[in-house]
Amino acid sequence: MINFQNIKKFDGNYYFKRVFSEITRKHSYSIALFLLGFPVHVVTYFLYLLKKDKNLYVPLFAQMKQQFISEGKVHAWAAEYRLQEQTKAAFFNKSLNERQLDLVVNQLTEQKLHREIEKILTKDGLAKPSYKSYFSELLGNPLFLVLSFIPGVFMYIFLILCSNAFSRFIVERLVQSAFVIVGVATLVFTILYLSPFDPARNLLGIEATPEQVANFNKIYGLDQPYLVQLWHSLSGLFTFDLGNSFEGKENITQSIMNKFPVTLEIALLSLLMAVAIAIPVGIISAVRPNSFADYAFMFIALIGLSIPSFWQGLIFILTFSLKLQWFPATYNPHNWLSIVMPVVVLGTSITASIARMTRSSMLEVIHEDYIITAKAKGLSERKVITKHAIRNAMIPIVTVIGLLFGGMLGGASVTEKVFNISGIGSYIVDKQFIPDIPALLGGVVYIAITISIVNMVIDVLYAFFDPRIRSKMKKS
Repeated sequence: MINFQNIKKFDGNYYFKRVFSEITRKHSYSIALFLLGFPVHVVTYFLYLLKKDKNLYVPLFAQMKQQFISEGKVHAWAAEYRLQEQTKAAFFNKSLNERQLDLVVNQLTEQKLHREIEKILTKDGLAKPSYKSYFSELLGNPLFLVLSFIPGVFMYIFLILCSNAFSRFIVERLVQSAFVIVGVATLVFTILYLSPFDPARNLLGIEATPEQVANFNKIYGLDQPYLVQLWHSLSGLFTFDLGNSFEGKENITQSIMNKFPVTLEIALLSLLMAVAIAIPVGIISAVRPNSFADYAFMFIALIGLSIPSFWQGLIFILTFSLKLQWFPATYNPHNWLSIVMPVVVLGTSITASIARMTRSSMLEVIHEDYIITAKAKGLSERKVITKHAIRNAMIPIVTVIGLLFGGMLGGASVTEKVFNISGIGSYIVDKQFIPDIPALLGGVVYIAITISIVNMVIDVLYAFFDPRIRSKMKKS
């Protein structure tokens, strides 16, 4: 059976008009819609200017204004506001000259006049003409939707994406991420530009002639002004054409695409290991505080936080590779055993941090009133912990997990060097001493994009764990 209510919900007469009215309350959304639907707005704004003069609102407004003046209401309001301002000035012992007083009184009177007239005209069904209201009415016309769909396809896609609170939130975060990526790329480029390292000298050697250095700088555009070089770098990032590196003339995009998955795989496996171990350990420690298990787990966690990853990696190689011969000493993509030690080394400190945060968060939650009430109702300890405590304690835990994951991507270079892994971390370390500006920018931006996506997922998980956040998102 056909559900006509659902059909009505997606009818252009209701759907696009409603979404447009909702999201254009924010000025930034109005600008985005204008830019995305620019071909449509060029035509509709011209039509709006033609019809604006025919609107009854303007002549009626002028007529009512004259009527209010002739009836003496404007004069009465002015006298009331004058007395009010004089009383206020006398109370606060402030001097108010006549010119300043007239200015304030006229402003307040004019605002009052406009409010009163607009109130009357709104009751009569006449709204103040604006391009926003005119375009909103056009969106309620099915014929307009058909004619404008192709030239305004990006605008309509944007309206569809922004129709839901969660999808709107994701769109906002993606836009914010784009600005963050531009900011990170600009900062990294500026630091490299001001760096005392000279790529030409480092690559050509100290015996290179001034002509060779000048030719190198000309080939790679290093002789151009700062803003020109910055523009070329940023435009290359957004067109996914990072060019070739200074060293070896390798294709940067291809190199990063080959190296980044290795780092991402190790980081994800380390995170999964950390979450699987740390959260149960933290919960047990919180449920049984000051017990032997609590002291033992937290002592091990403290050791995990204190061990340097490079030292732990070397100890693992000496023990499990050279002595026991359980795992390969270096990474081999064709041997899954070779990834075990890097994952454990990278995940050790992460596991310790998450375990300590889980314990702290759970200890805070289990003493709340609603937990005591749940116990008083006769719920078992297991149900109280699993149904109430864990869910409410997850917000700070999820936050820490996201921050640690971002740190893993950027800080995996030490682990990669120890286990001879050709990942994005070691790639950036190798390129920074030249400095190979295009390669460094590409590597940093890939990490920034990944961290932005992870942060966005974490923010969505906030709403999943806490219904109060879901409610706020829908209201906003």
